[in-house]
Amino acid sequence: MAVPQRRKSKTRSRKQRAANLKTPAIGYSTCSNCGEPKRPHHVCASCGVYRGRTLRNVEEV
Repeated sequence: MAVPQRRKSKTRSRKQRAANLKTPAIGYSTCSNCGEPKRPHHVCASCGVYRGRTLRNVEEV
């Protein structure tokens, strides 16, 4: 089995670990009904419409 020749420094291993933690931000799209930003493939939180159908009644405040 292969064994490292030298010990990895803390900085080097932490840099390598930090690269795996970077996740891309969730891209938002606009609702076709009300124009508010919403997550893709989710029901709109402001109007309750998904793919042209009203799935949830949202009460006005």
